Order: sequence, then C-alpha cells, then structure tokens
Amino acid sequence: MKIKVCGMRNPSNIEDLVKLSPDYIGFIFYPKSKRFIGNQISDDIQALIPVYIQKVGVFVDEPFESLLEKFRNNKLDMIQLHGSELPGYCERLKKLDIRVIKVFNISPDFDFETVKPYQYFCDYFLFDTAGDLPGGTGAKFNWERLDQYTGEKPYFLSGGIQPSDAGRIKSLADKKLHAIDVNSGFEIEPGLKDIPKLKEFIEKIRQ
Repeated sequence: MKIKVCGMRNPSNIEDLVKLSPDYIGFIFYPKSKRFIGNQISDDIQALIPVYIQKVGVFVDEPFESLLEKFRNNKLDMIQLHGSELPGYCERLKKLDIRVIKVFNISPDFDFETVKPYQYFCDYFLFDTAGDLPGGTGAKFNWERLDQYTGEKPYFLSGGIQPSDAGRIKSLADKKLHAIDVNSGFEIEPGLKDIPKLKEFIEKIRQ
C-alpha cells in the first residue's frame, strides 16, 4: 500500500520526510488553504525530492490554462482535482497524458454512481470526508461506505487519518485501495508534519 503525504511546504520538513520514502508528496495550489505552497515550488524544495517520489499538485476549480502552466512550471507528476471539476475537464488533461486523481467528498448520502462518468478520464479516485469548504475536514467518513464502491478504478483513502489508524487500514484488505493520503492528523501546525509520527505510521502500514 502506497503513502501520500499532503500539504508540505517547509524545506527542512520535506528533507526529513524524504528519508521516509513516501510514494507521493502533495503540494497545495489552492490560495485559501492554510497549506498553500504559492504558485511556484522553490528550487530548494525541488532539489530535495528524488525522482522516485511523485509530486502531486492539488488544485480546486483552477482555470484549465492556469493549471497547465503550474503543472509544467512546477515539474509535477500528477494532478489532484479537489473541486467541482467536470468529467470533460479530466478528459482534457488525460488527452495531454497528464495523470489525474479526482477527489470525491463522501457524505452520508453520497451516491457512488457519481464517480462513473469520471472513470475513463482519471487514473485514480480519492475518497475524502465531505465538509463545508474544499479541502480536508480532519474528520473521517464511515469507511463501511466503501463497500458501496463497485468500480474498478483504484483509489486513495483520505479524511482524518490518524497515527492510530494503521491497523484498521490494513484490515480493510481492499485490492482497489491504492494509497493512504495523510495530512492534518500528522501535523505540528498547518504545513509542518510530525516526522516521528509519520515514521511510525509508515512502518506499520508497510509491515
């Protein structure tokens, strides 16, 4: 099972994270986020990230041409769409051979039929907890709802994941569960991760 650590922006913190070899690092390009990286990832940060760690740009309803510019300028490997982007938006990215993660916010009445129009244009889905605003809520949704997902597209699991959740995550035993996306549950403050907590969690997941 792969690990994605999202909301990074502090160079020394990223340097420490890289030693744990996460599979993905997420950079948030949404200006209203407390973890906003800015429009440009600094050269110092770029130099810290080896090629085997994928750089994911997180966007919320970004104008298409602006997203393409940031994708190229920041040498991103993947795009994560966290807004109300339509399937056609994802299709345009797919035609450019840009890998796409589309986020769906799971509420008690979420209908998993909603994801079907996106399945041909996305590489992965990401299931997060529904909230009033885009981005993470720091809360979990009911993971039993995942039983209602009958698609074949692999997904990232997100939403309020804590260090104590490693055992429960491993017990899910869902072959479609591609990666765990962690953020606020492992933070000292927004954008600054607790490296010892991450180290313990990653080791447990990978055992």
